[in-house]
Amino acid sequence: MSEADDNIQYRQLNGIVLAYLGDAVYEVYIRRHLIDEGIARPNQLQRFATKYVSAKAQAGLIDLMKQDGILSDEEAYFFKRGRNAKSYTHAKNTSVVTYRISTGFEALFGFLSLSGQDKRLDELAKWCIDQVDAGRVEYER
Repeated sequence: MSEADDNIQYRQLNGIVLAYLGDAVYEVYIRRHLIDEGIARPNQLQRFATKYVSAKAQAGLIDLMKQDGILSDEEAYFFKRGRNAKSYTHAKNTSVVTYRISTGFEALFGFLSLSGQDKRLDELAKWCIDQVDAGRVEYER
């Protein structure tokens, strides 16, 4: 399969499918960050991970990305595809709006992963971690 074929395939995927992958991709970055920070107890890992991966945190990160102007037009497009996609799951512990924005956040990460933009994925994940660590994002569920 050529690179152009790969390009067409991920561009045709539903925003929810992109979010499905993006959730896992972002989670790996967070887990690695926490382990690198020396957090080794499973209950601590889960508790600290919430700061980064909750729907509220992800929605806050998208707001900061918009404020700081760090998304390209293409990245904003894939965020919107995820945000606007019809989902059959319900928000837990958060508003529907926050849940949909966080789905868009995850779709963005799914898009970057499937399109092979590993350097950009690394940059964006590091930026997100830095924003949370700096206290710029609320995370409570």
